[in-house]
Amino acid sequence: MKLYDYAAAPSPRRVRIFLAEKGITLPTVQVDLRNGEQFSDSFRAINPDCTVPVLELDDGTCIADAIGICVYFEAVRPDPPLMGSDPEGKAIITAAQRRAERDGFYAVMEALRNFTPGMKGRSLPGPDGYEQIPALAERGRARVLRFFETMEAELAGRDFVCGSDYSIADITTLVTVDFARWIKLAIPEQSLNLRRWYDHVSARPSAKA
Repeated sequence: MKLYDYAAAPSPRRVRIFLAEKGITLPTVQVDLRNGEQFSDSFRAINPDCTVPVLELDDGTCIADAIGICVYFEAVRPDPPLMGSDPEGKAIITAAQRRAERDGFYAVMEALRNFTPGMKGRSLPGPDGYEQIPALAERGRARVLRFFETMEAELAGRDFVCGSDYSIADITTLVTVDFARWIKLAIPEQSLNLRRWYDHVSARPSAKA
């Protein structure tokens, strides 16, 4: 079993944090995204979508999705639970994780990929090229700021995104906040709840994974 990774990329970082919380270590293979190694024939044979992370199991099966990988390891090692421990908790955490991904993580990606000169012709991840749309970059930035506002309200009186327990929703939100720096956006000074939460989760050893 091994994990195809790229240390600087935010999506594989979500998996690394998840694994660190579980106390799981894996051999990793670094895929040089900066120099286009993900588009090589050898890597396309592993993941035709040309993205990381990818978990390759012992039998050669490949799971090419960050959350799919986390689902696998949640089943393999249920403790500590990061995706809920009962039906209600699982549903709440799944919804919160999806919202953080949709309204935060993907919004940063939208802004970054539709603005950065080095991503010209690569406005979406994957094997196919798509031209940048500047208006989407503007929309992405607006969505990120709105996400910060939403999380500021949600975290009032809460230790973590879904209440008293750390979960995958916290992982996605943490990585989103750090990812937003790539488009020069940070937690607003007045967002005291979000700042408190961020300082708290950033201090966990897993955040450095």
